[in-house]
Amino acid sequence: MANKTLGTRQKLVFRLDPAQSKPRNHVVALAKRGGAGSHQKNAAALRQAQKQALKKLPIDTEQD
Repeated sequence: MANKTLGTRQKLVFRLDPAQSKPRNHVVALAKRGGAGSHQKNAAALRQAQKQALKKLPIDTEQD
């Protein structure tokens, strides 16, 4: 017994806008954002590097 209502339902169609149909150039998007050519670490990477450097420092433990 097939479900007869499925044949009469409106079919789902994916439509693309003309602006979205062309592939985006990721290099241009990065250049607009200011990320292209910027070789600086973000704040989280700097914090992580500082924590790792702090752990590598020798600890002076004077035992009497």
